[in-house]
Amino acid sequence: MRRPAARRDPTYRNGFDREGTNPVVQRVAIIATASGCGKTTVGRELASRLDVPYVELDAIHWQPGWTELDAVELRRRVEPLVARDAWVIDGSYRGKLGDLVLERADTVVWLDLPRRIWLPRLVVRTLRRTLTREELWSGNRETLWNAVAGDDSLFRFALANERPRRHRYPRELDRYRVARLRTPAEVEAFLRSARRRDRSSATHAAPRSPSQMGVNTT
Repeated sequence: MRRPAARRDPTYRNGFDREGTNPVVQRVAIIATASGCGKTTVGRELASRLDVPYVELDAIHWQPGWTELDAVELRRRVEPLVARDAWVIDGSYRGKLGDLVLERADTVVWLDLPRRIWLPRLVVRTLRRTLTREELWSGNRETLWNAVAGDDSLFRFALANERPRRHRYPRELDRYRVARLRTPAEVEAFLRSARRRDRSSATHAAPRSPSQMGVNTT
């Protein structure tokens, strides 16, 4: 008889109960194995449910003409945001910010969906953005060429980084309280059960952009 396969790493670590039920969260950093896992969608929904500010780091980092903020300026703009009592932050920009966002978070949500889910989502999102000329941040728009075949191809980056991130994140995130969500059902369950630690101590408005929090993004 074939022996059962060994169980994978637990979904919830460091401060969650065994099943991750009713997680109490207040400052949440959301990261993903690849684009298309739903960071922005999950981040906005979680912020709405918790009634806390939502911050998309891409909106701060990307300036007109796809110009990037340098590490010093990006840190200057993000530090006052992570100093607040409650938030949901989409992204971490560890290459420029180090662990600034993760260290201030009480919970890291790692969206680790399989390629069969995130890749079709990424294709649909890219087609929608390019066909509708959807404006992203600071007037920037995606082009099909840059997303698929350019030097900074979004698809090439996602495919190249999926396996390395899945390999190194368990080690790099080991000291943080992590919810590793591998399926859409796990994501939905987490969103349904997440609740604030102390609703009376945090701002009740949930702005959708850093500029609504009094932070200049340009």
